[in-house]
Amino acid sequence: QVQLVESGGGLVQPGGSLRLSCAASGFIFSRYFMRWYRQAPGKERELVATISNDGGYTNYADSVKARFTISRDNSKNTVYLQMNSLKLEDTAVYHCHARGFGDDYWGQGTQVTVSS
Repeated sequence: QVQLVESGGGLVQPGGSLRLSCAASGFIFSRYFMRWYRQAPGKERELVATISNDGGYTNYADSVKARFTISRDNSKNTVYLQMNSLKLEDTAVYHCHARGFGDDYWGQGTQVTVSS
């Protein structure tokens, strides 16, 4: 059974930091590109960050460049999103995602709320 389980969300003040984790199981994690998406209320889902299967390639939305860092530990089947200098507009539900080999897997999401 495939599972992607996000954790690490919460309430943080502007300028603060959070580290999201996504633990994967049920598929060969090290073969898949992984992505973080987010969706704020009333807005379309936005691709935040991408990392290749070996971690050698990463890409970010312009809105998070230089503030967010995606990484992965294939020995732990986990992908991370380090979020620094958080802004009010970063408030959203963050989902991790795996796609490849005809598969398309989503986690249930973790809420990130940036508020003073």
